[in-house]
Amino acid sequence: MNQSGDSIRVVHPLFQEEGGGANPTSPLQLHIGKISQRLAMQLNYKWHSRLPSIANWQNCDAYGAEFGGIFYAVAMWSIPSARMLNGKNWFELRRMAIANDAPKNTASRMLSVMRRLIKKERPEIVRLISYQDSEVHAGTIYKASGWTIGHSSKGGEWTRPSRERTSVQSASPKIRWEINTNGL
Repeated sequence: MNQSGDSIRVVHPLFQEEGGGANPTSPLQLHIGKISQRLAMQLNYKWHSRLPSIANWQNCDAYGAEFGGIFYAVAMWSIPSARMLNGKNWFELRRMAIANDAPKNTASRMLSVMRRLIKKERPEIVRLISYQDSEVHAGTIYKASGWTIGHSSKGGEWTRPSRERTSVQSASPKIRWEINTNGL
């Protein structure tokens, strides 16, 4: 698969000319659905502000937001990376990346739609979680989508005596946001 970085965003390059359609003006115009893990990795690498790569991406559920045959956002979910949270039927948003030309509020809209899709596709999941890097994000997308703060670290220290973490990207406090999947 030999694609240039720009062609990754095109959903059907054989059937639609690139740049042939108008940009979406509202996140309500975006179609949000499952995409391949490999495509999600490529788009995340292109757009994510701090963490362009992700370990164990093969075990993720991937979603994309597209309009007019062009991708504008991507997200990857998996079982929680924190071992103490495994076995609770929780699902963690590991990465979400939005293109610079995506409509305002794309992230919040995507969170809301993915919550419904996950509940339908994985009825055993009872809670969704995600970690905010407080050095670069304010948590606005979670607040706008009805999530609540579940846990925060005091000083960004996630290394434990039983588990040394050498690849921590930020020393800033992390905030865990949560939302139940029931009530949909």
